[in-house]
Amino acid sequence: MNILLAIDDSPCSQAAVESVIKRPWPSDTKVHVLSVVEPFHPEYAGWHTSYVPLALEAQKERVESVRKLVEENAQRLKSRLSAECVTFEAAEGYIKDKILDKAVAWPADLIVMGSHGRRGLEKWLLGSVSQAVVAHAPCSVEIVRMERSAAEAAGSTLP
Repeated sequence: MNILLAIDDSPCSQAAVESVIKRPWPSDTKVHVLSVVEPFHPEYAGWHTSYVPLALEAQKERVESVRKLVEENAQRLKSRLSAECVTFEAAEGYIKDKILDKAVAWPADLIVMGSHGRRGLEKWLLGSVSQAVVAHAPCSVEIVRMERSAAEAAGSTLP
């Protein structure tokens, strides 16, 4: 079984990681930990082109931070599964597209990801990566939600 574990730096993603760690999996299970950084668009700087080098440096730092995040979580998974069964990747691109592309290319049997629990206007403005992945995934998708008490402590917005 190939499990694509899509994470970010949120408590919701940590709940997804914990869910994968705690469950019994078949011995041939492979887990690929993926996190994606949205690309920087220099055109957003507008006429402030002097900000572009600073923004590019900030983008490099974001990518490095995400690389460390996936590596740390992969190490946690390796302690539960065998080391050769866990791989990781920090990518740059549009989040839902990268997740779906990886699910097809690898190929994944299951995508596991956390849900931020956004509703209403916040969901409309920010979108829902998990909803887009569920709608277009080539395989099964599991959305892990935090328990209400943990979500409230983390500041998430569950119904």
